[in-house]
Amino acid sequence: MDFTYTEEQQAAAEAARAVFSGVVPDAVPSPALVPGAVAEDIDRPLWAGLAAGDLLSLTLSPEHGGAGLDLIALCLVLRESAKVLARVPLLETCAVAMALQRYGDQGLAAELLPGVGRGELVLTVGANGRTGHDPAELAVTARPDDTGHEGDSSEAGWVLDGVQSAVPWALTADWIAVPAHTGDGRAVVAMVRSGHDGLTIAEQVSTSGELFGEVRLDAVRIAPRELIDAAGAWEWLHALLTTGTCALALGLGEAVLAMTSEYTGKREQFGFPVATFQAVAVQAADRYIDLRAMEVTLWQAAWRIATGGSGALPPAGDVAVAKIWASDGVRRVVQTAQHLHGGFGADTDYPLHRFHAWAKQLELSLGPAAAHEEALGDLLAAHSLD
Repeated sequence: MDFTYTEEQQAAAEAARAVFSGVVPDAVPSPALVPGAVAEDIDRPLWAGLAAGDLLSLTLSPEHGGAGLDLIALCLVLRESAKVLARVPLLETCAVAMALQRYGDQGLAAELLPGVGRGELVLTVGANGRTGHDPAELAVTARPDDTGHEGDSSEAGWVLDGVQSAVPWALTADWIAVPAHTGDGRAVVAMVRSGHDGLTIAEQVSTSGELFGEVRLDAVRIAPRELIDAAGAWEWLHALLTTGTCALALGLGEAVLAMTSEYTGKREQFGFPVATFQAVAVQAADRYIDLRAMEVTLWQAAWRIATGGSGALPPAGDVAVAKIWASDGVRRVVQTAQHLHGGFGADTDYPLHRFHAWAKQLELSLGPAAAHEEALGDLLAAHSLD
């Protein structure tokens, strides 16, 4: 396989760097110093900048006003966003839009996706279930609803009941994609508009200090076209989210290692920069190896999803490997950074503690390394590698 980026993918990364160049991680209060969320909304000026730079429409098809690029291009943009801790639902909005475009009702897609590309609509998704430990689709039930359709089952809507916890920016999103299961055990995705009857959202605060929400659905009735019930739709969306989280972890880790390199190059002991000490250099080198492993496994997973390329295991295996490396790797990078910064790393006037909080959030999002190791073991048991 060839991991060389196309001209379009390189252009997307360059445009992202330009948009994110003016973003500072310290633009909101420190999560260590406030009892609640660091802000009540996403970074709206940045969101508008992403729309103006055509980065929100990057993966949309031309018929919806987009560039028609793939997951690899999106991951390049996400990688840049994490380097500045961009407070925008870029991953959630783009992943849901891609799933709606690929699997959803085309009429609904035509209504929503142009607005997504222009930055007028914010999408999010509940991918953590009730507790974060069980499959998200098991936390909500979807049953047919014949009410008001005079017995025409072909026009029957759906009724949703259940809870999705830790939904990113749920209180500011215009639509929430809610995974659910039907009576026959199928996994589906419901598109629920903000403010829908029966939908309530309670505030939750993420480890990184962002405002998340517990989404509760009590007999929420949706139209047939608002349910994505194509086979494999939720699994594909979940793979997008997991791979995108790996891209965020990679970008964050690279920023932290660069920050550590700069600090240890200036900090002196016994008249020499501490970066010249063998113990410091070895630790930094180990973290560089972590980042390179995170990078290659990320692109392997993104390539499998984007191209449908074949492999010994299904793409879910590559996604699991990428998340294992992302979770363990980003944790080790920030821990080493804290150690090499000494007490300065814990200073709330210095941004490293913010990166540490975001790293912990990314490490556990969509399952820690142990959960993906278990999933990988199941795949290895089910598929012969001969």
